[in-house]
Amino acid sequence: MARFTTKFAPLGACAVLFLFACSVFAQTTYTILGNVTDEAGKPLEGAVIRIERKDIKWSANLKTNRRGEYIHAGVPVGGTYKVTFVVGGTDVDFRDNVKPRLGEPTRIDFDQAELKRVRDAQEIAAQTGTLTPEQARKLTSEQREQVQAALKSREKEIASNKALNDVFNEAVAAFDAGQFQAAVDAFNKAAELGPKQDVVWGRLAEASLSLGVQKAGAEQEAAFAKSIEAYQKAMELKPAESAYVNNYGTALVRMKKLPEAQAAFSKAIAMDPANAYKYYYNLGAVLTNTGQTDAASVAFKQAIDANPKYAIAQYQYGLSLLGKAQIGADGKITPPPGTREALQAYLELEPNGPNAQPAKDMLASFDEAIQTNYLSPEAKKRAEEAAKKKQQQKKK
Repeated sequence: MARFTTKFAPLGACAVLFLFACSVFAQTTYTILGNVTDEAGKPLEGAVIRIERKDIKWSANLKTNRRGEYIHAGVPVGGTYKVTFVVGGTDVDFRDNVKPRLGEPTRIDFDQAELKRVRDAQEIAAQTGTLTPEQARKLTSEQREQVQAALKSREKEIASNKALNDVFNEAVAAFDAGQFQAAVDAFNKAAELGPKQDVVWGRLAEASLSLGVQKAGAEQEAAFAKSIEAYQKAMELKPAESAYVNNYGTALVRMKKLPEAQAAFSKAIAMDPANAYKYYYNLGAVLTNTGQTDAASVAFKQAIDANPKYAIAQYQYGLSLLGKAQIGADGKITPPPGTREALQAYLELEPNGPNAQPAKDMLASFDEAIQTNYLSPEAKKRAEEAAKKKQQQKKK
């Protein structure tokens, strides 16, 4: 992670003391700086950092640079501050009661991967009543304290719902093993024991959707319908959870209810602008898998517009456009506008990624002529023999 450092030229001891003393007496502002990274650990450009003083009315907004860095060297001395990380107008994370000190910058970093680990751990803890050793190792001591505090507030509920906890864990184990029918049956039991637990309905919806993918005909329709019903229940219990809305949209696409799916994805994007690019990409992936390439291309482009650094969306957008390429009279492929740029963007973002070689091959094919005239095997053989004979005559 990049750090802001200051280098001083060598000076005599007295001179150093003199400069230090002057800087302290002359300083009238604090410096707050830091880095912002996304869930993949990459620098997040264009994120808004809002700094607010809590005792008087004062605030400042600044944006991260391409390295995910921000710095404000004009924070007034005195008081305490709240530093908030904002994406698309939505508060993602914050640090409260920040008290900068004179003489050195105050660093406030925002790591979305770390934030996700904490939230995932809290969710798992809420579901199971405990943290596994592996989950605990991923958290700092402060984060573990947060999770344990959340658990304590639910101890009575967890203790009184041991049966629910047991059957829920049974369902999760079945799902993880790919036994989707067993998972659906167990999640149904969990829903009877804990009808007010949104996570139970959310997992039941996920298991039903996975089961439907394995089925066909009426059985598939029934599984997909059950998934939609369960997602609706989860959203009713926890309306602010954008993941439920996004997954509900995926289930609607499976049912070929595209207008409703588009509305669900749009709602998820409005609820969680920071992850809009993921929701657009998910829509594009589902549309691709159902043969709706034109609609998929639009969705992938929207994902890129929301986050140009989302490499896989760049690749899939280029791939979706390639289906409309034309072959000219000279045998060369003429891809639609944007195809070449998307594939090149993918290679810049992931030069050694899993799709790097296919992307390179596609780009190379744009500059090579393709044989468009068909030759039967016999005709091809005669042509080769004639060429060989002609070459021999030249040697004589």
